[in-house]
Amino acid sequence: MKLRNRRPTMWGLVTIASIWMLVILPLSAAAAPYAALVMDARTGEVLHSRNADTRLHPASLTKMMTLYVVFEAVENGEIGLDTEVLISRHAASEPPSKLGLRAGQRIKLRYLIRGAAVKSANDAATALAEAIEGSEAAFARRMNRTAKALGMTRTTFKNAHGLTESGHLSTARDMTIMGRHLFYDYPEYYNLFSRITADAGVRKVYHTNRKLLGSYRGADGIKTGYTRAAGFNLTASAERGQERIIATVFGGRSTASRNAKVAELLDMGFKRAPSRVAERRPSKPSYLGKVGNAPPVIMAKSGDAPDGFYGKTVRLVSAAAVSRSLRPQSRPGSEAAPAPELVADKADIERALRAAKQAINDTPTTEPGGEIAAISPKARPDDIVLARAAPAMGSKTATRQTEPQGDPVQEVVNRISTSGGRHWGINVGHYPSQYKARKVLLKTALNEMETLDGSLRKVIRRTSGFDANFMGLTRETADLACRRLQAKQITCFMIEPGGGA
Repeated sequence: MKLRNRRPTMWGLVTIASIWMLVILPLSAAAAPYAALVMDARTGEVLHSRNADTRLHPASLTKMMTLYVVFEAVENGEIGLDTEVLISRHAASEPPSKLGLRAGQRIKLRYLIRGAAVKSANDAATALAEAIEGSEAAFARRMNRTAKALGMTRTTFKNAHGLTESGHLSTARDMTIMGRHLFYDYPEYYNLFSRITADAGVRKVYHTNRKLLGSYRGADGIKTGYTRAAGFNLTASAERGQERIIATVFGGRSTASRNAKVAELLDMGFKRAPSRVAERRPSKPSYLGKVGNAPPVIMAKSGDAPDGFYGKTVRLVSAAAVSRSLRPQSRPGSEAAPAPELVADKADIERALRAAKQAINDTPTTEPGGEIAAISPKARPDDIVLARAAPAMGSKTATRQTEPQGDPVQEVVNRISTSGGRHWGINVGHYPSQYKARKVLLKTALNEMETLDGSLRKVIRRTSGFDANFMGLTRETADLACRRLQAKQITCFMIEPGGGA
């Protein structure tokens, strides 16, 4: 019996094509709308855009905002990196990608951050939200409040992880703005987004964007995202020489095609961006605290407080009514001292300088009173903080003091530095830019407040870069600070008097 050679009929071909259209195609991400934006990170100038203001599903690009809010909470003392977070049933039940956290488990906040940033773990993102605000819904409200403050005008968040939810939408422009703020507002955490692997406590995790990080020169972040509704999304940042470009793509068809498109857009950005341009950093929004709370404190910004107080909390009556405060909070357990009378006239400054120079060779005395208070930088010469303060009972602050004739008020010298002075200092590194040196000084000051409190942070320009120094220390304090910093794996060496100018 001969078998007939059966060829597919036209009807059969139509049937196969219909099955492809009805079944296979909807399962792919090809139908996801495409959008893109390329920005010069240094200035915020848009170099290319396409459908950049179309509201689309952001997928896990959402986690950039989740992490931004967590960094803000850590910086302002709401929670610590080593705080152990209790995992809820809700967080543990989130679908993949996930760390595999169990309800009732405890895990340090730092591991949840790594899980969300590197692995893009949904359970970690939800656990972070609940740890900061108590519920994911409250955290989403805080995300939206922060988005508005950052200028993300067409973004609405409904959750902390980015899984598809009605009304949870953003744009390529807004996500590029988000990536730029992550880089500039929290540079001390930005390295998370370039880690190929990380220890997430429960296991080692691998970066979801490791292929682009490994193949594109200068790439160092930031975040991938994928859902069926969104397609393959990516906000990427790369630096070459003095140029930094951020590109965002929504609606990629696959990981490979999305990465290729982002590489093409980054190349376009580097070609169009000027080699030399004045950097215009974005403004960091004011800290408002938890959702529904009046802002109890605000972090002093650069230029708003004297050196030595940057990064510490200061009291505010109203964030709208008061733009800044130069008074730090009293340390726990100490009585509040009377408001100091600020020294602003020339005669007082000269008298205090003479007294301070004489006191350099003397042993500092410790008195029960004399809370140290700093004057505005506009009312003092460079590198000097002076104040008059009446004695306050219970204070343990060490002061150098004099008692000029006819003046019953004690003069307190909080900090003095002269360019050729006899004070000791420490160096915590050499950096390619003044910005990086200042950031390292701030981070180090926060890590070692016990010995560096009251010192002068000073960036010294050298031919090869910038030195990050702490000045105005005694030899004993400088030695102690260096030993403590070296124990924390932080580079440090002492600077002899006259060696830090």
